[in-house]
Amino acid sequence: MPSKISSSSSRKRVDINKYMVYVIFAFVLLLFAIWLGGSFFSSSNLLNITRQTAMISIMATAMTFVIASGQIDLSVGSTVALSSLVSALVLKTTNNIPLALCAALLIGVLIGAINGFLITILNIPSFLATLGMQGVVKGVAMWTTDTKAIAIANTTYNNLFGMGTVAGIPNVFIWTFVAMLLAHFALHYLPYGKKTLAIGGNSLSATYSGIKVNNIIVRVMTVNGFAAAFAGVMYSARMQTANYTYGAGDELSVIAAVVLGGTSMAGGTGNIIGAVVGSLLLGVINNGLIIGGLNVSQQMIVRGAIIILAVALSMIGNRKKSRN
Repeated sequence: MPSKISSSSSRKRVDINKYMVYVIFAFVLLLFAIWLGGSFFSSSNLLNITRQTAMISIMATAMTFVIASGQIDLSVGSTVALSSLVSALVLKTTNNIPLALCAALLIGVLIGAINGFLITILNIPSFLATLGMQGVVKGVAMWTTDTKAIAIANTTYNNLFGMGTVAGIPNVFIWTFVAMLLAHFALHYLPYGKKTLAIGGNSLSATYSGIKVNNIIVRVMTVNGFAAAFAGVMYSARMQTANYTYGAGDELSVIAAVVLGGTSMAGGTGNIIGAVVGSLLLGVINNGLIIGGLNVSQQMIVRGAIIILAVALSMIGNRKKSRN
């Protein structure tokens, strides 16, 4: 009888950790409701938060697979910048939206595939491999346009991937929702997702069970590059211009969103919906701090604290799992 009680209580502890992001999200909303009142919950402000966090949310859905497989990718911010510039250059030259989109996505796929090659073939730790790629890609983005911004005059492009709406719903929200559904389905119902989780849980056991670990890791990194490139397209469309500064620091926000959402930094677990909620949580906090009148330095302190909290929650979850 005691063992049954102990097992039941352990499951409850794990469930609490799994849904921690929703608890924190509700607490933050309540805090801002008391502090800021109706100005924070106006429809225009809530739509603004949705638009601001869409790019982080889409990257977080793909980064969930990366972290769940036991890897990390620090190059997504630079990929955002370069892909936005490539799409803007192609648009400026051809005014062809499909061609601009394909060119940007191809850049992301190429960067992701190179990251996968460095990790699997050259056996460079993902942290170092993607950190190096971050510098290379950012340098290429700056060199390509001589650090100059490129304006985008194509209104169809800007509306489709940026500020447009369908029945009052922002297009960026629709793109995010589609990405979330596809990623959730892939993670939980396709062999690709199950193999990703198996690799993150124990790569050696996954190898012995017949999983081609290197192939999955390359695919995970490639899809992550694809998602970052699409986020770059959304950045350029939303701002109606492309700039090498886009995506700067986004890798930290994306990783924090994923970990806050319930994905362990040690790999083996993943929560797509939680990652999207985690990105919304970060967006809500940033927005609330600005409305609350905090200066830039104070905002940086709070954002840093959120990242620390994300890692702490991940470590707590790992300890509970190991004890169970």
